[in-house]
Amino acid sequence: MKRILIVEDDTTYSLMLKTWLKKKEFEVETAGNIKDAQKILNNYHIDLILSDLRLPDHDGISLLEWMNIKKNPIPLIIMTGYAEIQTAVQAMKLGAKDYVSKPINPDELLKKIIEALKIDIQQPLKNISPKENKTRVTIHQEYLEGESDAAKELYHYVKLVAPTPMSVLINGASGTGKEYVAHRIHQLSKRSDKPFIAIDCGAIPKELAASEFFGHIKGSFTGAINDKTGAFLEANGGTLFLDEIGNLNYETQIQLLRALQERRIKPIGSNQEIMVDIRLITATNENLENAISNGTFREDLYHRINEFTIRMPQLKDRKEDILHFANFFLDQANQELDKHIFGFDNEASILLLQYNWPGNLRQMKNIVRRATLLANNDYITASELKQELNNINEVQTSISINDFSLKNPNTERERILEALKQTGNNKSRAAQLLNIDRKTLYNKLKLYHIE
Repeated sequence: MKRILIVEDDTTYSLMLKTWLKKKEFEVETAGNIKDAQKILNNYHIDLILSDLRLPDHDGISLLEWMNIKKNPIPLIIMTGYAEIQTAVQAMKLGAKDYVSKPINPDELLKKIIEALKIDIQQPLKNISPKENKTRVTIHQEYLEGESDAAKELYHYVKLVAPTPMSVLINGASGTGKEYVAHRIHQLSKRSDKPFIAIDCGAIPKELAASEFFGHIKGSFTGAINDKTGAFLEANGGTLFLDEIGNLNYETQIQLLRALQERRIKPIGSNQEIMVDIRLITATNENLENAISNGTFREDLYHRINEFTIRMPQLKDRKEDILHFANFFLDQANQELDKHIFGFDNEASILLLQYNWPGNLRQMKNIVRRATLLANNDYITASELKQELNNINEVQTSISINDFSLKNPNTERERILEALKQTGNNKSRAAQLLNIDRKTLYNKLKLYHIE
């Protein structure tokens, strides 16, 4: 499998290219500047480089010059949004294999990649042609962890607590991925080869809660037509995950606390107690401390389940992860709906980044799935998203471009920082908001010592 290095500081564009190339069964590495590209080239085998012309530290020409000094003959294709034919000619003289102009035409780029890698054009273009023989990406995972600072902190805590026997309370809004985190803790624990049993406490009727947890024997109550094994026994030796534990009624809380303290259960209708060994993980989107104050949740149970707390960040606080999750859900939707959408165009990507995502990952998954169904072309456009993302109050960057324009030198630094924040540190998008070109933005970042 051929490995391609993308050198591009526009994270949206880089991710779109990476997703498209991986669907063609290329391995892909990415770098946002020349320095990082050089590190990758020193440590990995790369078959081809796609490099932007304009980069934060140097330009694509300097990468070619460095490769010439290193006597590294890797074919390099220059990408430029400026259509500077003179610079393209200079790049070709220095050894660039070819150049393409942005916005990149997938057919044209693929043809140049095939030529540069000397792929046998007579062979069937399995997973190569953007128009024909499109195949679906196999999903090897059910969830994406993300690369933002919030995600790194979250999974640092997951890895820290997983090997311990501590009970864990996962606190977070609906749709943030609490069950995945619980499952990940189990996978990284010493009980990973034992069962993981998940129970939604909000869906259990009060009169059946004890049966769900502890089981029952046939005939113990009306409707008990067969013996039932409860969740505690099913999870014996492994992990029991109780989602939305704040929904349990007070009586069930007492029974749950007793089972946790004594490490034994008694099925309904049975006189026999059974020893159980479970690791407990719970989750809630409620403030259980307030519930304790209101008398709806037992304080002793709270302390029993809360030996370690993990707080789930909301999607709006994970800007760097938004496009990664969108493409991840797109891959899933392509499989489910038998579609072959490559990614999101620039305007759609901006909409995804600007939206506040009150329903978090669950909402994004549903919206991407619907957009995938509606899409008629190779990319999801803003028109497939706008009907769902139609509440202007949910859009974070509702400030107009003129409001961000750098009219006053005294406020330039603050406006640049705000633009970077609003766009998830995407410099190309920030430059658009500020109504300046990317090169001017880089100069101002250096001027104001903004990293």
